[in-house]
Amino acid sequence: MQTYNLITQTYKQYLLLSKMKMALVSLTTLFFIACLATFAYASDPSPLQDFCVAVKDADAAVFVNGKVCKNPDMVVAENFFFPGLNKSGNTSNPVGSRVTPVNVNQIPGLNTLGISAVRIDYAPNGLNPPHTHPRATEILVVMEGTLYVGFVTSNPANPALKNKLFTKYLYPGDVFVFPEGLIHFQFNVGKTNAVAFAALSSQNPGVITIANTVFGSDPPINPAVLTKAFQVKKNVIDYLQAQFWWNID
Repeated sequence: MQTYNLITQTYKQYLLLSKMKMALVSLTTLFFIACLATFAYASDPSPLQDFCVAVKDADAAVFVNGKVCKNPDMVVAENFFFPGLNKSGNTSNPVGSRVTPVNVNQIPGLNTLGISAVRIDYAPNGLNPPHTHPRATEILVVMEGTLYVGFVTSNPANPALKNKLFTKYLYPGDVFVFPEGLIHFQFNVGKTNAVAFAALSSQNPGVITIANTVFGSDPPINPAVLTKAFQVKKNVIDYLQAQFWWNID
């Protein structure tokens, strides 16, 4: 009888362990599928036709996530064309740089294709200030001059650690990648003008320039918030909010 009870108890434990293993496998499978789904939707959606030339927002009857498609019968070659990226941008501004974008707003044919480009011109000591692209990774190639570039990681899981800075000096022909959503910058450390071109993994990458956003918003952020966040006196925040923050795009 004792042997029978022991066998019964062992069998029940086996069944319990089997159920736990099956539950763990199921959870792992669900997690894996969720990860794949996240990767699948981590960038611009894939097109469901050859092209979807964008209609200007002002001409669209509805507002959608992206752009409304133009009637394919009305599409022309100019919808996939942008002239003049060989021309220098005007860097006569306080930060000494100018971004010339080529995204879906300049080339309607980029709609749903998940890619865009920019030309960036830098005067000597010109800066493309710290900023992020919330919807795109950027790959940059230097054509002229010397740039000091870098990006900063997101907040580490360990609060005792600091955000890590990755930097590099770039020369003509050098390429550098800025991961999606991370704060990054480029600074012309040379004595001559610099030029770079970049491709971005979105038809509309978006730009959040940190200083402009924090100190130049309309209406302004309550100084009490910024005083606490930056651990400075209110007169410092008042001074920064009183500046004119340039948009170089």
